[in-house]
Amino acid sequence: MSDTPPPPGAGPLVLNMQYTKDLSFEVPGAPGIFATLREQPAIDLQLDVQARPIQEGENLFEVTLDIRADAKAQDQVCFIAELTYCGIFTINVEEADLEPVLLVECPRLLFPFARNILAEVTRDGGFPPVFLSPIDFVALWQSRRGQAMENPVGNA
Repeated sequence: MSDTPPPPGAGPLVLNMQYTKDLSFEVPGAPGIFATLREQPAIDLQLDVQARPIQEGENLFEVTLDIRADAKAQDQVCFIAELTYCGIFTINVEEADLEPVLLVECPRLLFPFARNILAEVTRDGGFPPVFLSPIDFVALWQSRRGQAMENPVGNA
């Protein structure tokens, strides 16, 4: 973090840009899956949040939402969707507040856009759109912190 004060008008958190870093949609059983699909697929969702500084000593960070949706019906894979959605943020907060801003507030801003992309790609792929439920990023962050405390680095 830089010791220089933020310019006038700059808030503690600024979303400079957002973008799709990676998007993959696969229907391994096409076209047969469409003929045999008789029920709503069961969807297994996985979500991860990562953050990294773009330049050391700066207050510019890339925050990444990784979302994977695996859909199955009748023991057949219907589709696999993977999305890596990112934002570039300028963050002007105290060092003690940096982690919750990066892993809670930033993903909260990115989530609606990633949710929309996933819904559209699954719909455009011939399936009902996958609408992600709201994510409690505070609980996700606290869970991650709890796991880190239980498994400190260096312990086998």
